[in-house]
Amino acid sequence: MEKATVLIVDDTPENIDILVGILGGDYNIKVAIDGPKALVLAEKASPDLILLDVMMPGMNGYEVCKKLKSEPLTCHIPVIFVTALADSEDETKGFALGAVDYITKPVSPAVVQARVKTHLSLYDQKRLLESQVALRTKELNDTRFEIIRRLGRAAEYKDNETGLHVIRMSHYARLLALAAGFTPTFCELLYNAAPMHDIGKIGTPDSILRKPGKLDADEWQEMQLHASIGAEIIGDHDDPLLQMAKRIAISHHEKWDGSGYPYGISGDDIPVEGRIIAIADVFDALTSARPYKKAWSVEDTIALIDSESGKHFDPKLVERFKSVLEDVKRIKSENEETF
Repeated sequence: MEKATVLIVDDTPENIDILVGILGGDYNIKVAIDGPKALVLAEKASPDLILLDVMMPGMNGYEVCKKLKSEPLTCHIPVIFVTALADSEDETKGFALGAVDYITKPVSPAVVQARVKTHLSLYDQKRLLESQVALRTKELNDTRFEIIRRLGRAAEYKDNETGLHVIRMSHYARLLALAAGFTPTFCELLYNAAPMHDIGKIGTPDSILRKPGKLDADEWQEMQLHASIGAEIIGDHDDPLLQMAKRIAISHHEKWDGSGYPYGISGDDIPVEGRIIAIADVFDALTSARPYKKAWSVEDTIALIDSESGKHFDPKLVERFKSVLEDVKRIKSENEETF
């Protein structure tokens, strides 16, 4: 088993020598003689535990501890103060700053060994628990996302689509969002919410969805209801993913010039995720072959999207989509369908 690393911080060489003598046989030892060096070494070496003197010139131990606990890379490292200050107020201050223990000088070898061993063991247990929680959280998130994808696929199958449609258009949407400068967190949320864009088609009659010819006025009005039905199915929830999915469901058929549905809103009043999905969805629908139609070429599809820039689609997003077209083509080729 690999030895744990202990960082000893003290401005007095004799004190360092004593602690190295006590712990050197069992642990990897790192040494710093002042606060600034300790902070650099703690970030670089990521020790498993820090023994920290309080009374040091310049930056004292309390200041070092406060700084350690304020930095994401070092805040988790257990700190034990080793000091001649034995007043209860000093101990209280140390614990308030985040220290896990307090050893007074002159130190007892048995006490130092026991305290270090105890807190390293507790730290190992904490890391193991955090790892298990992170793994379980990932498993739950993966399951949640898979359920959402499968719900999206259910709607697509009802509409003569296949499950690959929601996969491709979700990838296209994420690519477009990244190209438009949105954060990775937003883009990942969009990718996982996109499959539910047409979930409302579950509530649309098959006679309309599968009608081979053009819809009449009443049928078209019925068809348009799938946007609001989708929003109702998703409902109101505190979860950011479901909130975004609802915005997408209700807005992805709105058009930049206000001629879309269900509300006829225009421009920036349309949620940006809806504007992104509009482009990704239309591109995939046109470039995909179906039993009842041939696929458009990428070139013809882009020409159509270009002609609808400023009418159906957000002009800025159209330009960003064209900038990632090679990546779009790659995703398309990796997820082709055969009939």
